[in-house]
Amino acid sequence: MRRLVTPGGAPGYLAVRPSWRALEGRQTRKGFALNLGPTELIIVLAIVMLLFGAARLPKLARSLGESAREFKNATAAMDSVNERRDSESSTS
Repeated sequence: MRRLVTPGGAPGYLAVRPSWRALEGRQTRKGFALNLGPTELIIVLAIVMLLFGAARLPKLARSLGESAREFKNATAAMDSVNERRDSESSTS
């Protein structure tokens, strides 16, 4: 905070908000802040295409989708087991 003299002569304080450049790369509670814009996404996609090749990208995307689906099903199954345990323990 910076000290500021108001027009009436009374001392005051000016709250200075940091710019977005100052916040870049700062950690959040859940991890690092990822502010990816369209330019960064294009660069990442170009690097992925160079690494894996255009022929392997559909297979890679398909396996990534299947992995995400399996993870979602596993978490749903765990949630249902936990709900059953909670309902059994509350009725007992």
